[in-house]
Amino acid sequence: MSKIGIAILSLAHVHAGGYVHQVQENPNTEIVAVWDEDPVRGKQEAERLGVPFYEYLDDILALDTVQAVVNDSPTNLHPQVLISAARAGKHIFTEKALTITVEEADMVKEAVEKAGVKFMISLPSRTRPEILFAKQILDQGLLGDVTEMRARIAHMAALDKWFKPAEKHSGNAWFGDEKMAGGGAFFDLGCHRVDVMRWFLGEPSSVVARKNNFSGAYDIDDNMVAVVEFKNKAIGVLEVSWVHRLGPNPLEIYGTEGFLSLDMAAGPRVWLESLKLESHGIKGGVAPTNLPKALPMPMEQWINAIKDGTEMSITLQDGWNLTQLMDACYTAARTGTEVKL
Repeated sequence: MSKIGIAILSLAHVHAGGYVHQVQENPNTEIVAVWDEDPVRGKQEAERLGVPFYEYLDDILALDTVQAVVNDSPTNLHPQVLISAARAGKHIFTEKALTITVEEADMVKEAVEKAGVKFMISLPSRTRPEILFAKQILDQGLLGDVTEMRARIAHMAALDKWFKPAEKHSGNAWFGDEKMAGGGAFFDLGCHRVDVMRWFLGEPSSVVARKNNFSGAYDIDDNMVAVVEFKNKAIGVLEVSWVHRLGPNPLEIYGTEGFLSLDMAAGPRVWLESLKLESHGIKGGVAPTNLPKALPMPMEQWINAIKDGTEMSITLQDGWNLTQLMDACYTAARTGTEVKL
């Protein structure tokens, strides 16, 4: 089989360069063209890669040499880019989140399912050994019935002003623009924990949330907490911040029969306590080291699915689920009311 021809659709996201590198390093793929909503940035990248730049999205999607696309456009452009790519019959890899609103996610989901293309949304936390271990523990019922999950993810993006609105073609100014990004810290960084919580605890039933702008660095939320009740009555607490200088980023799960802790900033460290381990002669807590093997990264899974038809561990429905809960969290924070799902 010849190499899969991939078009890069925008370099707006901070991870775009990493995805370009992954495509270049994979022996089964090659970059054949670039489109960008910012023509200057797009032309610069196309020249660097030695491939043509296309000013219009429809033109690049019409190329027979393009079998698949990697989307790193601002989140508000995702519906246009993803639906157009699906209708053109191109396999799709996209940065998270899927879309800003559920209505947009519905349209993308319908277009992708109708086209039957291979679709991957980048949610790399799902490939990590400690997250796979936690899912395994939950599936085995070692914690009993889950009563609460607390998940924090934070860094110093606002404190250190990582995003540079004054720099033309910087590629990251839009992270501080709510219309383009959908939200700030919680929408950008929070996706990782929101997705994992939704995966672990199932369908949500209601959300309350509070957000603010602590630093003043950007006109967008940089500190936010959401409390989610799930249909199984578990309560999830999500804490996300761009004003976090020091301290842990814990993921904790409490159940009627046990407790699991992942210290995500320390290696990670895993701690498990379960009454159900006593039948195996284990009392107290354990720090397991025999974690599951990491899964291939989302990009590799996607390329293998195109090439060999192998199954991917992250689905279009996962992307939709993420948008549903993100949309509800922001609606609750903006209105100051409980949102029912």
